[in-house]
Amino acid sequence: MSTFPFAEQLYAGLFVFAAIVTLLGGFVAALSRRIIRGVSGLMLCCLGLAGLFYFLHSPFLALMEILIYVGAVCITIVFGVMLSEPDEPANPAEHPTRAWLWRGGAFLASVLVFVVIAFLSLTAPWTPPAELIGEGSLHDLGVALLTTHLLAFELISLVLLVAILGALIIARTGRTKE
Repeated sequence: MSTFPFAEQLYAGLFVFAAIVTLLGGFVAALSRRIIRGVSGLMLCCLGLAGLFYFLHSPFLALMEILIYVGAVCITIVFGVMLSEPDEPANPAEHPTRAWLWRGGAFLASVLVFVVIAFLSLTAPWTPPAELIGEGSLHDLGVALLTTHLLAFELISLVLLVAILGALIIARTGRTKE
């Protein structure tokens, strides 16, 4: 029994808060028209996702989510936007759009994806969380990164490389446009 009488309710509330932050950040990232607001929503979504990882007993993934996606990818996108020149405003009369058709299709696709993921998560057998092995020292972390989790470690470095190259391309094309 915990010394704090409402510990379980507090943990459940914090988990729900992290889930709400993740969803709100995702909505801001997906629905914003300005790229800086979209990146801010992405940062908020990644922070909420880090909170969810932490509550799912994976503090290493939570820390990597903050370091890699918030600290590297999102900041690199912001630097790419800051280095590029602003675009000229588009004339809405030149491009007649059917925004309602695209929005409706995107909404139906997202509902379909949600239903499929909800069905799979409710019917799939869930494995219990892993047990703590070792003391979790820096040496153990280094050995685990370079042996057991080597593929994930390399994929993270590739994501960082792609984000940096994308930011450089955005910055480069923004400065050469005449």
